Amino acid sequence: MKSKTYTFLIAANNEGAVRKVRVPGYLLHLLFVLMVVGGVTVLAGVGSYSRMLWKVGNYNALQREQESLKKQYQQLQTTVTDTNQRLSSLQSLATEVAMTYGFMRLRNTPFGPEAVGMGANGAELENGHGLGEQDFQQALAQYNYLRRNPTAVALASEGLRLMPQPGLGDAAFTPSLWPVMGHISGSFGERLDPFSGEGAFHTGVDISSEYGAEVRATADGVVVTVDTHTGYGRLIVIDHGFGISTWYGHLSRYSARPGARVKRGQAIGYVGVSGRVTGPHVHYEVRINNAPVNPWRFLRFTSSAD
Repeated sequence: MKSKTYTFLIAANNEGAVRKVRVPGYLLHLLFVLMVVGGVTVLAGVGSYSRMLWKVGNYNALQREQESLKKQYQQLQTTVTDTNQRLSSLQSLATEVAMTYGFMRLRNTPFGPEAVGMGANGAELENGHGLGEQDFQQALAQYNYLRRNPTAVALASEGLRLMPQPGLGDAAFTPSLWPVMGHISGSFGERLDPFSGEGAFHTGVDISSEYGAEVRATADGVVVTVDTHTGYGRLIVIDHGFGISTWYGHLSRYSARPGARVKRGQAIGYVGVSGRVTGPHVHYEVRINNAPVNPWRFLRFTSSAD
């Protein structure tokens, strides 16, 4: 079967001659298919390019929104940091004022020299006989106190007496020892941050000393934290009971473990440069009910001997 052909007449305007061009049918069909495919490809390209432009526009908008949210977050973070610093400052100031004017006393305990083993009338109890309502309430108060104050229990088991009205005197749990020998390079309270240059509240004192010098516990207590903490570097926290705790930061290494009972003057670590520091020193804090107070009022002794 003879394939179809198509004849095209081409006339020249200048000469008036006519030329005949015969094209096979299949070639025309192929050209038509190519045209259709090319059109579809062009349309797809235009659509893809349009979608790309739309995505680029959305991406730029999202990027601008992200930058705006980032700035807002930084502003909020600065506000929160400033608020926390002000709160710490006010909390410390309130604690200092309360201690100075005698409004604040350490938590009283239900333990006294005659609280255990004595009846309401002062008679010694034998095998639980004669236990009255007052004695029962006293025993219940003692139990609740010991349950809420595990550090006091640990210290009591070491031979310390739970005082009925403890105060910040020369008791073994009072942090009155210098943790390390050196000079004060950073004071307690408001100061300029050595890294940012902005105002900041310094919650302790910095005591400069030689790298690797022994850091000693400033009072009897129980080690509750031996870990790395943001800003503090290698940190040790000792709970002395009655709401008192001491913090020792920027250590190079530890010599105490969590849960260990330590005595005043016992080595717990070594001076280092961990955390945010400009030189070897110990960041030392005294906290009462978790409120930082000025450690300077407690730094009395240079050795464990009182």
